[in-house]
Amino acid sequence: MKVASIGLGLIGGSFALALQEHVLEVEIWGIDHNQAHIEAALARKIIHHKGSIDDLKNFDLIVLSIPVDAASALLPEILHQAEKECLVIDMGSTKNDVCEAVKNHVKRNQFLALHPIAGTEFSGPKAAFASLFNNAMMIVCEAEKTDENLKKKAYQILQKLKMQLHFMSPKEHDKHLAYVSHLSHVSSFMLGKTVLDLEKNEGEIFNLAGSGFESTVRLAKSNSKTWIAIFKQNKAEVLTSLKEYQQNLKEFEKLLETNQFSELENLLNSTSRIKEILAKK
Repeated sequence: MKVASIGLGLIGGSFALALQEHVLEVEIWGIDHNQAHIEAALARKIIHHKGSIDDLKNFDLIVLSIPVDAASALLPEILHQAEKECLVIDMGSTKNDVCEAVKNHVKRNQFLALHPIAGTEFSGPKAAFASLFNNAMMIVCEAEKTDENLKKKAYQILQKLKMQLHFMSPKEHDKHLAYVSHLSHVSSFMLGKTVLDLEKNEGEIFNLAGSGFESTVRLAKSNSKTWIAIFKQNKAEVLTSLKEYQQNLKEFEKLLETNQFSELENLLNSTSRIKEILAKK
């Protein structure tokens, strides 16, 4: 199978490594605007050859793993270049805009919109590893618009990668991901900013920060360009979730300020049931 991997960061690089581990006879051409990423991917054998965005003929699979705004802009041209039997997939964290970008494309049935619920706070090809997708969920959007044979090929690949499929509409995807992923990143970035604003002694941050703080701000290490694109494309849903979050913070502030500690304890207890939901995973 001849694969073009556009974007060689954590997701694109890990997917390329996973393909090599689980899919026999795969050869991967890597494409990235960052030459250092190309060199690192070649050195780590994430890819076998350097490819070109202007030459996407004769591929069986094209994988798009770049910031979501760039993906929406680039996808129509990628589909235009794709051969008849080529499947094009994207791995972006928002789905509505990218699906809208190609809804009337003559080759729309060669595209499958995907989002792996997998990742770390690290970026670039050096962060990639083959097991990232093991037992992870892969969200599939608008599967009914993809050619049956190409869709079957995609599902076979994802099954070999040990992924679980979950089907949603693009709008459902963006709404729910705003709650459980995008808001988490906002919170992490802003918590990090708050501590930096208040604690001027960076040495004390290093010395005193425990595992709770470190795990909470972990996501603030994420690539800012990637997340600005996500926030931009999913602005309405992120704002909705932020308003609810701010209301909850104000409620916490009021209870603390007025010494209503019993009510505050009840609030914390009612919220802790989230652990029961997460334990079902």
